[in-house]
Amino acid sequence: MTKTYHFWITGCQMNYADARRVATELEKLGYQPTPRAEDADVVVLETCTVRQQSEDKAYHKLQSLRPLKARRPDMTVAVMGCVVGVRGNEALTQRFPFVDVFMEPSTDGLPLVSHLTQDSDYALELAETAARHALMDAQDAGESVPAPLPPRSPAPPLSISAPVAVVYGCSHACTFCIIPQKRGRERSRSVGEIVAEVRGLVARGVKEVVLLGQIVDRYGTDVPDGPDLADLLRVVNDVDGLERIRFLTSHPNYMTDRILRAVADLPKVMPQIEVPIQAGDNDVLEAMKRGYTREQYRELVQHVREVIPDAAIHCDVIVGFPGESEAQFMATYDILAELRLDKLHLARYSPRPGTVSARRMADDVPDEEKRRRFHLIEALQKEVSTEKMRRYLGQTVEVLVEERDKGRWRGRTPHNKLVFFDDPRDLRGQLVRVQVSHTGPWSMSGTTADRRPPTAESIPLTLAM
Repeated sequence: MTKTYHFWITGCQMNYADARRVATELEKLGYQPTPRAEDADVVVLETCTVRQQSEDKAYHKLQSLRPLKARRPDMTVAVMGCVVGVRGNEALTQRFPFVDVFMEPSTDGLPLVSHLTQDSDYALELAETAARHALMDAQDAGESVPAPLPPRSPAPPLSISAPVAVVYGCSHACTFCIIPQKRGRERSRSVGEIVAEVRGLVARGVKEVVLLGQIVDRYGTDVPDGPDLADLLRVVNDVDGLERIRFLTSHPNYMTDRILRAVADLPKVMPQIEVPIQAGDNDVLEAMKRGYTREQYRELVQHVREVIPDAAIHCDVIVGFPGESEAQFMATYDILAELRLDKLHLARYSPRPGTVSARRMADDVPDEEKRRRFHLIEALQKEVSTEKMRRYLGQTVEVLVEERDKGRWRGRTPHNKLVFFDDPRDLRGQLVRVQVSHTGPWSMSGTTADRRPPTAESIPLTLAM
């Protein structure tokens, strides 16, 4: 009888990358994905604590599994991610005694594998593989990488775009951010290990990788005289069969000309830069411990557009930070209206236990006011996005086709714009040209103009979520 697993995932793309690695180890043991927790032999919760709402959502989901575990005591329940953190949490064990395995963020799945196998053979194999990867730090990155372990069962195919973690943790410590205490200090993976993972993904049908780090442009800074993100992009760009590369999230302080030149020069690196401002007032930025001013952020955006004239710039913004006045909020609104960025990720400030802002600053902006400010910027960005998308009307864009959505094909342009179109052929995983006949604030639609010959067999999604 086939053994099955189910993942419930919330939070950032790093969580999806972590979950995929654990899913791969489960598949090596012969487990197959299932969309329902009720049908699974192993249920894994990948959790987030970046905001209180995310943490509460994880606890609610975990509580919902208690009766299922009571009915099926042979089922394995595992929890991973930021709710657990790098130091673990004895309180979680006491609160949720039915959970079999707790795993810290960026795990290789070793605790879960050890629990399921009830012996150390496979766990030892994983440990030996990790040791081999560590040796690659001293090797020429693109030339010598170890062959991946042969799967113990046929590995299910993956989605067209896959996240790949390149640097774990964070050492910057913004006053509002819980990530450093949950994911630990900054640790860069070796180029060889990353390239080996990318090659393995491409072999399973992945066409695009998203290189991830809490501050991705700090990749390699923890390794004396090591490679930087620009070096990594150049090596990954040479992987045969890979069509596109993206990376996120960057920080204004660490975005270098070398990185921007790599984006401009390398054909597979997409012209998309994700670099948060968080706030547009200098006093708020100082209280956040961001390390730059609004003027410096403006200069960075202008410089990005000089080096990469057609760059799509994405940004994160927090409203309602402790002490943020109406005038300070309007400074954020005004600079966003001026810069007219391609996409905003908006959040209302939420105090996280243990952070500097939670310990030392009063959460004094009422929730109703936070929501009002949120909606004002949301409306502004809808106007900006509508204008930017309208420029594509009548144009032909290149689309990497991801999957069908309600009977239509869905894919993304190099600038990460969402595109829908109709076509009777199986185009999943292919690059096609679409003539745009309709645009809205968040997506566009059209008809296929032509397509490149297929380079790999079309395949279904892997993770059940």
